[in-house]
Amino acid sequence: MTAVNTSLPTFRSLRTFSSRRHAGFTLLELLVVIVIIGLLAAYVGPRYFSQLGKAESKTAKAQIESFGKALDAYRLDVGHYPTTEQGLNALVTKPNDEAKWNGPYLAKAIPQDPWGKPYVYRSPGQTSEFDLLSYGKDGQAGGEGDNADISFR
Repeated sequence: MTAVNTSLPTFRSLRTFSSRRHAGFTLLELLVVIVIIGLLAAYVGPRYFSQLGKAESKTAKAQIESFGKALDAYRLDVGHYPTTEQGLNALVTKPNDEAKWNGPYLAKAIPQDPWGKPYVYRSPGQTSEFDLLSYGKDGQAGGEGDNADISFR
């Protein structure tokens, strides 16, 4: 019979030892991963949020275009645009003094602009038969970027 040398580790004991050794991550490995995630967030974050501002402006422009088409349909039926006092609500509910009103010209109530402010409607307008606009994110006339005015025509 041959004697088995028990002083050398067996394959089974090596496998157990190595699996215990690699069971977790070192602090350095975790720090490297956190730094990489931070760099990605710093690169992608500003690009994502700049697109969000563009989406709000595009939404406002699309809504204003829709209101403009509804105002044109109102004018075809009634013969004139709603007055400033009647406002954009004349597209949804019949004004008392309009016999030829054939609406509603919009399926839903007039929403606020994407920044939570009401759209500005004036008839007669300063630049055409009516003015329809949103003052942008800041809610004030003028501005650039997200604060720029968005108007019909």
